[in-house]
Amino acid sequence: MKSPLAPGIRFTTSFSRDSWYRGYILLLTFLFYTAYHLSRKPISIVKSELHRNCSTVIRPVDFNVTDNATWCDWEPFDQDNYKTLFGVLDNSFLVAYAIGMFFSGMFGERLPLRYYLSFGMLGSGLFTCLFGLGFYWNIHSLGYYAFIQVMNGLMQTTGWPAVVACVGNWFGKGKRGFIMGVWNSHTSVGNILGSLIAGAFVSSAWGMSFIVPGLIIASTGILCFFFLVEKPEDVNCTPPQHHSEQESGETEPLLQNSSHVERSVNGAIATEPAEVVVVEEHPEAISFCGALSIPGVVEFSLCLLFAKLVSYTFLYWLPLYISNVAHFEAKQAGDMSTLFDVGGIVGGIAAGLVSDYTGGRATTCCVMLIAAAPMLFLYNYIGQRSIGTTVGMLLLCGGLVNGPYALITTAVSADLGTHESLRGNSRALSTVTAIIDGTGSIGAAVGPLLAGVISPTGWNNVFYMLISADILACLFLSRLVFKEAQGWCGRGPRDRGFKEI
Repeated sequence: MKSPLAPGIRFTTSFSRDSWYRGYILLLTFLFYTAYHLSRKPISIVKSELHRNCSTVIRPVDFNVTDNATWCDWEPFDQDNYKTLFGVLDNSFLVAYAIGMFFSGMFGERLPLRYYLSFGMLGSGLFTCLFGLGFYWNIHSLGYYAFIQVMNGLMQTTGWPAVVACVGNWFGKGKRGFIMGVWNSHTSVGNILGSLIAGAFVSSAWGMSFIVPGLIIASTGILCFFFLVEKPEDVNCTPPQHHSEQESGETEPLLQNSSHVERSVNGAIATEPAEVVVVEEHPEAISFCGALSIPGVVEFSLCLLFAKLVSYTFLYWLPLYISNVAHFEAKQAGDMSTLFDVGGIVGGIAAGLVSDYTGGRATTCCVMLIAAAPMLFLYNYIGQRSIGTTVGMLLLCGGLVNGPYALITTAVSADLGTHESLRGNSRALSTVTAIIDGTGSIGAAVGPLLAGVISPTGWNNVFYMLISADILACLFLSRLVFKEAQGWCGRGPRDRGFKEI
């Protein structure tokens, strides 16, 4: 009697070769962008160590100082304007990132993604390590740290357009919101790991808080060079269908040989193509203005500007806020801030799942942004009353703030980058992604800067600024929400792909 296949083998063979490759690409790109975000996080954790309340720190016996107020601080952040100096560091990175992002997409369309990503991760690893080496080299120049931040910001722009373009090459539109919602948790996972790694070293030798993440992202750059597959065609896999047959007006492949052969499978006769002729086309990369003309790009870009302003203000200032308001130590504040990112994981997945089911990307974003505004207000006023309240409010705020941000930068960008008006020109995906994320990065630069300027007047005012940004993000989506509502009410086409926006 012939024994049945082992359960593990049955499970393995139940997936097609294409499915295994798609899962492989998802995992690989997930690791890549986790490393990108992991290397961005240390600066927010180390801030509370660079400027401390020295009156609460035990002074070493052999340490002679005359100024008791700042003896434990790291120059030049020992001054009263330390928040402004932190703002300079944040914006050195974020402004360079925002400007570089608009060019990065165009480079990504024209260069092999594998080389481009590998170069970016190795470069980012180098500059992240150089920031940490400032501790061991005893460097106290603001210019040095600001320059490192600028260069790191430019290196980091290689990541997002390239990984989204790669994933867009492999996945069609059907469950894109859910798949990319799960995949986009790399942002929060990277933030969490970055916080934990930086927190492990921050109190003893903060330089290692940068060096370890720098080595990790450099290692993933080497991994990328040896193992990334940019397109399904490169390994003879089936490319995804970005539009339905009704949308494209095509019911059959255009370049398929008509001859077939018959083969017997368990007694049944099946037909399969004898040969498929693959003809590679090399359409022109889309121009910047051409990408802006795609319906929905401008609205979602402006919405992301304000959504990312809120998200990145939390990214860079939440540990310091928790440390100042709840009086936690640097490591405790960093660990507590990871709850915001845990909520962001759930929020991103929920946003993708709901938008897939309803077909309303803009409406999903708008509802979450509207709900986020009062939650931010409540967190500021009652969020520090108890540990339980802090945990609950951080999780809730993280989900509502990062959900729309995650949806726009992933599924929405991929939808627009493969919009049917492009007539199959897949080379637009990286440029569209760069425009949307580049515009959002302007907000990411402005938010931490405003927080640094406003926070000396009180944290309440910082939260009022964040709430205002949330409301403005909603307003930019109002036309698209109206269009989606028309489709649901039967007065217009239900548009899952921004077909007539």
